[in-house]
Amino acid sequence: MPGDASTGTFLQGLDRGLAVIRAFSAEARSLTLSEVARSVGITPATARRILLTLEELGYVRSDNRRFSLTPRVLALGWAYLSSLDLGELAGPYMEDLSAKTRESCSIATLDLPDIVYVARVPTSRIMTVALGVGARLPAYPTSMGRVLLAGLPDDELTAYLDSLQAEPLTDRTITTADDLRTTITKARTDGYALVDQELELGLRSIAAPIHNSSGRVIAALNVSAHASRSTPTSLCEEFLPPLRAAAEQITTALTHRGHL
Repeated sequence: MPGDASTGTFLQGLDRGLAVIRAFSAEARSLTLSEVARSVGITPATARRILLTLEELGYVRSDNRRFSLTPRVLALGWAYLSSLDLGELAGPYMEDLSAKTRESCSIATLDLPDIVYVARVPTSRIMTVALGVGARLPAYPTSMGRVLLAGLPDDELTAYLDSLQAEPLTDRTITTADDLRTTITKARTDGYALVDQELELGLRSIAAPIHNSSGRVIAALNVSAHASRSTPTSLCEEFLPPLRAAAEQITTALTHRGHL
């Protein structure tokens, strides 16, 4: 911290170098040396040394007059992301998704025969069962479960369906192995799964897969809504685009951190 300068532990050069990086923004994508100096509050000579050092390290590029950041600065952010678990890493994307849809969203992983919740952003209580991190639900009647099952190799999916004793949780629940296989195969083809009141009457949800760096499905992200304020069509038209975007953002973050 700046207050540590008197103890000799504060590195002013590092502080100024980071300040120069922060001077760039969406509104200031490229800056002259004078503009950087003025923005950070340092002399042009100091700004020049810092910018040339950042350019040598690959964090900045220039056209001899204006400077701009390079994609290498993302490595600074990915270093932080690599220290996070899935729930922490996905948190900002889930908050944004929940704000856009005004509905609850969750992430789950597969632990057959169940899914396990690893992150959740609730907006209102729409289920009779309280859900939180660590909560488990059967995979077959849930949108996240079907997305995760769709990511299994065919032999593992067959073994799961052969051993499954599915119960009709509502009068809409798909329970036969053949029908479930058809539904799961469709989710694999479509890249998402929609469940309409199969887990609980009054509850609809739609889920998309999250992949690791090798393309394997390792988790699912969903948006859930009460049937009184949603339809299957509205889930596909209004919720699916931001849901897919969020799942892809989380996948990209996981890929850059080399997750799994």
